[in-house]
Parts: sequence; structure tokens; C-alpha cells
Amino acid sequence: MSARPASNGQWMTRRRMLGVAGGVAAAVPLAACGSGAPEADSGGDGGGGTFLAYWNNAHEYDAYKDVVAQFEKDHGVTVEMQKFQWEDLRTKLVSDFQSGNVPDVVEEPGNWVQEFALSGDALPLQKYIDKDGAKIGFPDDWLEAAVTENTHEGQVYGIQLHYTCTLLFYNRRMLADAGIEPPTTWDDFLAAAQELTSGDVTGTVLNDGLSYSYPWMLQNGVHEYDPDSGRLLQPRAAAMEAMQFQRDLVHEHQVSPKPTTALDVTRAAKFFAAERAAMIFTGPWDIPIIKESNPDLDYGIAPALTGRRQATIAGGTTLFIPQKARRPDLSWDFIKRMTALKTETAATEQSSMLMPRKSWAEQSAVLENPDVKPFTTGLPYAEEFRTGIYTTGKAGELEDIYKTLYETMLIEGTDAEEAFATYDDAAKNILKG
Repeated sequence: MSARPASNGQWMTRRRMLGVAGGVAAAVPLAACGSGAPEADSGGDGGGGTFLAYWNNAHEYDAYKDVVAQFEKDHGVTVEMQKFQWEDLRTKLVSDFQSGNVPDVVEEPGNWVQEFALSGDALPLQKYIDKDGAKIGFPDDWLEAAVTENTHEGQVYGIQLHYTCTLLFYNRRMLADAGIEPPTTWDDFLAAAQELTSGDVTGTVLNDGLSYSYPWMLQNGVHEYDPDSGRLLQPRAAAMEAMQFQRDLVHEHQVSPKPTTALDVTRAAKFFAAERAAMIFTGPWDIPIIKESNPDLDYGIAPALTGRRQATIAGGTTLFIPQKARRPDLSWDFIKRMTALKTETAATEQSSMLMPRKSWAEQSAVLENPDVKPFTTGLPYAEEFRTGIYTTGKAGELEDIYKTLYETMLIEGTDAEEAFATYDDAAKNILKG
């Protein structure tokens, strides 16, 4: 999005559109990998010891455990998977870069790769791609955006692990009882949410986390930063309209409860599973929560809305090697194994997570899964909201003031004129600093 989400913020900000694992395990041993799987690289710089990977604490899929077990066997190493929440990982990484004591490989939530490439903390992977790219299908088998968002000045610095987006989840019974079709435009969505809000049921729940505002911006043709002009949130009138629309869902139309600062990124899914919300915007990371909470819930997944255009946020996670990693050849072999097609498919079977390979979308495990298949049509129009922000060297600070803008409007109810004026004042101080 993004996952990529985000350098120094929350969810998809720090959570980056990814979530809690669940469902039935579907393990595929690495040794049995077929199309898209790399050959085991048992040479190079193994030699025992500990191989340290920084990983998201929600991604303990059995398919990845199998990769780790085979990797340990082939290289004679012990893999230590240190697991973090995104914000804690950010803090730990920055400290490691300063000390020079870095892990062997890192899973990051999006945008960090380009930022760390710019700062010299990420290792360019071009020599490995030149050697192995054709064998593993890179870059041809990866969606284009999943490659470009991990590229800096023509060099690839990371390989996408997960690639996902948000779509519209809706309660089939509620919409059918009201005689409503799944909405396709902002106006349709508002009308449906108003019709479906009654008693203790709200038409929607705007999820905690500012990154859930990104699709609304993209649907109005807005990105956070324009690298050519150096301007933020342009076109400005469209940005104000998109944020005001979200604000009004909460404060004027009252079809959604207020987001909270608690950053409970499962809140909307819990409302939806409890049948207290008719529609939410989320991705596959919330499907295990919904199913575990209410196995009998009859829900559908519809395409992203259209404002001035149809769009949704691209998110996911990327694997990269720190510049000062001790055994980069070993790290590269680990990346190849984790991003193999069979590994991707097995992880999807367990968790409904989406993946960046084009061939992944053609697998029966994807096409026959009603929770996954709708996303295969959404991923091609998914976009990164924070494109180019890393070139400012201020990605984290700019995300912080966007967070303030979001919370000021959606939680406090401030109107767009006042909130954007405050945002612009803060942005000027950051960009000139």
C-alpha cells in the first residue's frame, strides 16, 4: 500500500493495510516449491550462527515457518524472527542504523525502502536481480506499482512481499432488506449509509487510522505530495472536498461514529461483524476477525468507490536488506524463498492475504476464494498516496501533520478551511527547515 502506508505514522500508516493472521493453515514446504520458486542457494555466506529477521507480529503464517525451517536446514543457521508492531520497528531500525548493528533482513510496511535508499541505509539489489531476476520472475511477474515503489534512482532496493488494497465490505442482508445495491459513487454511498443508519446500527464506520482516508483522496485525484511542484495535497480544492466529505459522514450526516485516537485498527471490523455497521472499507487483513467474530455473517465485497475517478490505496509490505547487513547473499536467498509463488499461495490460503505477483492472481487458491478474488480486480487500480514523499527527507514529519489534519476534522469536527490553514502553516515550517 500499503501497504504500502507510511514512514512514521500509524496503520496503514504504521500498520500498512495488514493485519491479524487467522484461518486454516496451509503449509507448503519450500523444498517442494514449483513454478516461481527459487532454487535453494546453499553456497555463499551461510556458515552457521544466527540469521536475524525483523518481522511484523501479525505475519506468523505457517507457510513462512516452513520457509524458515528449510532455510535453516540448507544453510546451517538459526533464524531469529524478531516481531514488532510497525511503530516499534521504526524506532528499533533507526537506532540500529545509527549503531551499525543491523538485522539481516527487514519486513517493512511501505515507503521506508525508498526513504532508507535515499539515506544510504538500504542495500541496492541490482546485482542480485541481474543474476536471479529471470529465474524468479522479477520484475515481469510483479505488478508494476509494486516494483516502482521500491525503486530509487533506477535501482531496486526491496522486493514486495504482500500487496493489498481496501474495498467496500457490505452486509448483504441489510442492503437487501433496504432494497439497496452496493454503492459505486460517493453520492450513492452517502444515500445508502443514511438509509441504513437506524437504532444501534450505523451505515458505516470510518476506521481508526489516518491511512483509511487515503482512498477518498485518491478517488478525488489527490496525492499527498507532487514531486514536480513540491506542493502538498493537490489539487487543493479536491483535497478539501475529500476530507470534508469524510468529516460530514461523522459530524453532519451522523452515519458513522467518530474515529478514535486509540488506533484500534480492528474497530470497524468488529462493528461490522457484530452487525452494528452495514458497510465498511477494509482489506483482507480484517477477514479473519470478521469470520472469527461472526462465522454466519453474509457479507459481500464490492469495488472501490468512484469520486472524480475510481481508485483505492495500494498497501503491503516489502523485504529489504540493510546496507550494513553482514551476509547479504544469505539475506537475498531468504527473500527469494519468502516471495516464491508457492509460498505466496500458501500464505493466501491461510490468511487471505494478497500478493504482488501477476501469476498469483491466476492460481486456483485465489480464483476460488470469494474473499480474495474480488481484490484481484481492485489491485490494478490501487495506488500509493504518498508517492515521492521520501524525496523531501521529511516523510515522517509530513505524515504527522497530515494525521493532525485528519484528527482535527474527523474527530473534533473542524471544517476544512480552518484545518487546512493550520496544516499549511505547519507544512511551511517543515519544508523550509
